[in-house]
Amino acid sequence: MLESITENITQSFITDGRYRYLTQGLLVTIEITFLAVIIGMVLGFLIALIRSTYDLTGKRKILNFICKVYLTIVRGTPVIVQLLLMYFVILDPFGVDKIPAAVITFGCNSAAYVAEIVRSGIMSVDGGQTEAGRSIGFSYSQTMIYIVLPQAFKNVLPALLNEWISLLKETSVSGYIAIADLTKGGDVIRSITFRPFFPLVAVALVYLGIVMLMSALEAKVERRLRRSER
Repeated sequence: MLESITENITQSFITDGRYRYLTQGLLVTIEITFLAVIIGMVLGFLIALIRSTYDLTGKRKILNFICKVYLTIVRGTPVIVQLLLMYFVILDPFGVDKIPAAVITFGCNSAAYVAEIVRSGIMSVDGGQTEAGRSIGFSYSQTMIYIVLPQAFKNVLPALLNEWISLLKETSVSGYIAIADLTKGGDVIRSITFRPFFPLVAVALVYLGIVMLMSALEAKVERRLRRSER
């Protein structure tokens, strides 16, 4: 039995340097996730500001309606469908490569969830903070930037970290548009060796390890935030 396990591991990872399918795929997964987080944060904060401005002042009604439609579509459809539509339909006429298409898709998808997280954080800030800012001569924009948003970001940071964890796992469908990510790397090894157990378990363990590290970071951030509130 031990010889069989050793042979399976050798065939899956050592022979012909097949482990590189996983290491190179991991780098692609990290790249897509990192860039998608940036897009998701920028777009998500913008949508959150538009939505919260409408909630607080009644202004930007048309933009708020557009944002609501966007959120409804993105949150109501599977990310794999969004990826296929983005790559094969929306971006295909422009000749956009696979990885940028994936980054845009996952970034736009994440933005919908970031927007609602940040919006809830903004709305949770006591209204007196906004009034205090206006009373010292700040404009609405200055009040949001210097007073409300810092407090809102502090409140929602753990939820944002959790969203980034979800985003990392969602990138595992990138192989549907032939991106050689971590999951695709494990599947390629499986297709070569016809031995699915070890490559797919290895993929699962790598994802689990990354998620555990990010979860530990989230717990550490939450502890620091609790101490800062004392």
